[in-house]
Amino acid sequence: MYRQTKQRSMTLTVAAVAALVPLAAACGSEQADDAGSDRVGAGGQRVAGVRWSIDSVTVDGTTHRAPDTAHVRIDDDGGRAAGSTGCNSFSARADVEDEGDGDGRRVRLSDAMFTEKACAKTPAGFEKSLGRALTAGPLTTKGEGERLTLTTADGDTVRLSRAEDASLHGTRWAVDAPGQKGEKGRAVLTFDRDAETVSGRLPCNRVNAAATVSDGRITLGAPSTTRMMCEGSLMDAEKRLLALFDSKVTYRIDQQTLTLTSEDGVTVRAVAEQ
Repeated sequence: MYRQTKQRSMTLTVAAVAALVPLAAACGSEQADDAGSDRVGAGGQRVAGVRWSIDSVTVDGTTHRAPDTAHVRIDDDGGRAAGSTGCNSFSARADVEDEGDGDGRRVRLSDAMFTEKACAKTPAGFEKSLGRALTAGPLTTKGEGERLTLTTADGDTVRLSRAEDASLHGTRWAVDAPGQKGEKGRAVLTFDRDAETVSGRLPCNRVNAAATVSDGRITLGAPSTTRMMCEGSLMDAEKRLLALFDSKVTYRIDQQTLTLTSEDGVTVRAVAEQ
């Protein structure tokens, strides 16, 4: 069931490694018939499309705090999960089954892929405890405000909280642009608050421009770019992105996603790089 990519020699317990994907699955969006199928429990918060911070795991009454960077996120359309324990990254297909009304849900996983590496700053026993909690059987979910608790049949728990929004400035934004093919054609932009500029890489060329931010809008100056020529699809994608410059765009940040909208309604989305 598991396919591992070894990045550094290390022996992990099966339980610790297997923990990565059940956590991702546990936060997956349910495929319910009613509206709000991306919500769980009485808390009513969204699950799919939300970046959840992993706060802690409690096993046999002992609580292990998670690293600050431990997190998980389900795609907006559900079905796929990805995240990190603060040391190892993971991805999986996430499925959620109904378990009656109210807070109870059952979660399942499949097609798991994750890394296996040693990290000195990972709290001792954290991954092992996480593995035990999340591989003990079906997990139930309970939402409260901005928090989500996953509970095993034996009462062990994993606590999650909704992560804060990324900052517009200083974040490397990977742009979702037509023509991108993996690293090739991958556009990345970074906004500098002090210099009032935006710079980065378009699908083909590098770009720099003035960028003044005020009241939810960004005034972009005329772009200065390098002069390389690339294959047609990349150049087409680049032209579409360049159309945002030398104008005003509105922007909105929802956790790790930045949405830019031009005055004529063209929308470009970008995701904060981890």
